[in-house]
Amino acid sequence: MISLCTRFPVTSADHIVEAFTPPPRFADVRLANYIPNPAEPSQSAALAKVSEFAQGEVSSKRKLFSKSTPQTGKGIYLDGGFGVGKTHLLAALFFEFDGAVAYASFVEYTNLVGALGFEKTVQALSQFKLVCIDEFELDDPGDTVLMSTLLNRLADIGVSLAATSNTLPDRLGEDRFAADDFMREIQGLAAHFEIIRIEGPDYRHRESDVAAPARKDSQLDKETPDYSFDEMSQLDAHLQKVHPSAYAKLFQGVRQVQISNLVTITHQANALRWVVFIDRMYDLQIPFAYSGISLEQLFSEEMKKGGYRKKYFRALSRISALSREAN
Repeated sequence: MISLCTRFPVTSADHIVEAFTPPPRFADVRLANYIPNPAEPSQSAALAKVSEFAQGEVSSKRKLFSKSTPQTGKGIYLDGGFGVGKTHLLAALFFEFDGAVAYASFVEYTNLVGALGFEKTVQALSQFKLVCIDEFELDDPGDTVLMSTLLNRLADIGVSLAATSNTLPDRLGEDRFAADDFMREIQGLAAHFEIIRIEGPDYRHRESDVAAPARKDSQLDKETPDYSFDEMSQLDAHLQKVHPSAYAKLFQGVRQVQISNLVTITHQANALRWVVFIDRMYDLQIPFAYSGISLEQLFSEEMKKGGYRKKYFRALSRISALSREAN
C-alpha cells in the first residue's frame, strides 16, 4: 500500500516544458477517432474546422523559409460545455500538426511563468510552432491578463494558438457560450482567434449520471501494493506542502487512489488545490475509490455558485468518472 502523504515531489522549470504534451489519457486520440454525436451537428462541424486548421497551418509553415514577411500566428478557440470532446480535438491537433507543439493546461502555463519569469517563458515557448492551451480560465483577472499578454507576444512572432474552455453549468441551454467572456477578456488577442462552438451532453454521463457510491472504510483495499490509501484531512494538509506543478509526480506507480473519510471542502484555497489534484489524477487515468460523503458534496454549495464554479463542476465531472472505474 502507498501513502501519498509520504511523497514530497518537486519539479523544475525544464521539466515543466518537457512535460508539455497531452497526458496519458489522451495519448491515442486522433482526429480520425473523434466520434461526433449524431444528434449534435456542431461536433461534426468542429471536427472539420480543426482538420482544416491543422492542414492550413502545415501549408503555411512550409512558407517560413521564403523571403516573405512572417505572418502573425493564427488561433482557434473550442468553446462548449463539459465532455463534448474539446480536449480530444485539441490533443489530436497536437499529434497531427507537422511541427513543434506545446500542450498544457492554463494552470501549467501560469506555473511556467512563475518558474521562469515572463520573458524567459516567451523565449521557451517561441521554439514552438503551435501552443495549445486546455481549459483557458477566466476566473482570475490577473492570470487572464498574464496569459493574454503572453499569447499576444507569441502570436506576434508567428506562433499559432489553440485553446479550449467550458461554458458555466448555469448558462448551459441559454445559447450563450464562454466565448463571449473569452473574447472580451483577452482584448487585443481576440483578433487571432476563430470561435468554434461545440454543443452536446457530457459524454462522461452518457452511461451514468452519478458517481459510484461511497464505500465503507473496510471496503477500501489496503493490501494491494500499488494502490494508495490516505485519510482526507491528512492528504489535504499534505497537498499544502507540495507545489501544484508537481502533483502529477504524487501518482507515480499508483494504480488506484483511495481516500477515506471524504468531507466537504470549505476553504477556497484548499478547494483549488483539490481541483488540480483531481485534474492530474484524471489526466493519468487513475481510478478513484473513497469513503465518507458523496462526491457531489465535495465542494460546498456556496463554492459551486461562486466565481470558481466552473473549476469545481469540471472536477466533479472528472472524479465521478474515475470513481466508476475503480475496482
